[in-house]
Amino acid sequence: MNIFHVNAFVARDVFSGNPAAVVLSPKSLPVDWMGKIAAEMNLSETAFVVPEEGAGRFSLRWFTPTVEVDLCGHATLASAHVLYTEGIVEPDTRIVFSTRSGDLTCGPHTGDDRLTLDFPAIPSSITTVPSGLLLPNKSRPVMVMRAGKWVLMEVDSEESLRCLDPSSPIVAEANTQAMIVTCEGRGDYDFLSRFFAPRLGVPEDPVTGSAHCVLAPYWKKRLGRDRMVGFQASGRGGIVEVACVGDRVELSGRAVTIY
Repeated sequence: MNIFHVNAFVARDVFSGNPAAVVLSPKSLPVDWMGKIAAEMNLSETAFVVPEEGAGRFSLRWFTPTVEVDLCGHATLASAHVLYTEGIVEPDTRIVFSTRSGDLTCGPHTGDDRLTLDFPAIPSSITTVPSGLLLPNKSRPVMVMRAGKWVLMEVDSEESLRCLDPSSPIVAEANTQAMIVTCEGRGDYDFLSRFFAPRLGVPEDPVTGSAHCVLAPYWKKRLGRDRMVGFQASGRGGIVEVACVGDRVELSGRAVTIY
């Protein structure tokens, strides 16, 4: 068994992006043991990768420090990065991960060092904005949407996005598994986002690939574009390039092994 520390969806600095632990094991491991390893690693996600029959096929499971989750983008990117860079999978072989969310594929992005994930799009629907709901800077949300167990909230500016933290009442008191907060971008980025999941043991996730499965179709409708660049404006920051393809979302980004 080998454990790697990988930063996924890095920006210009290799110490940006979202850290993930990637555990390569020759066989399946007990669930309670995986949970303890994830708690010991104390990163937003620890991925457990086990080979299956067939070239490029692997079982993949994700754990936060407290629970197993159904979908995680950055730890999937980190896992694929390790399989390619350690020579376990040949560069021209597309990886197929068997997961709780079905088969997820990953392969090299054309022409550069990025990798591209193929994930299911997660639709969202409008929900009522409670009267009197205010952000810490006294502005009101532009839109509040439901996306499965999550809430997606659009705010009016980058200032409104950055004024939030996990202890803000609008986050801490939200009746949801996790909250995605987003605003329209400018310059190099089509949209910005942040992701809060204190109920999953992750007060704020640095860069969340799975959140972009919600963000991509949402901003496609808002901006009328199939391909966009998102910046997750956490303290570390990270870049996720998205492409809407039918009921799927392609997520592209870079990863780097720290140790």
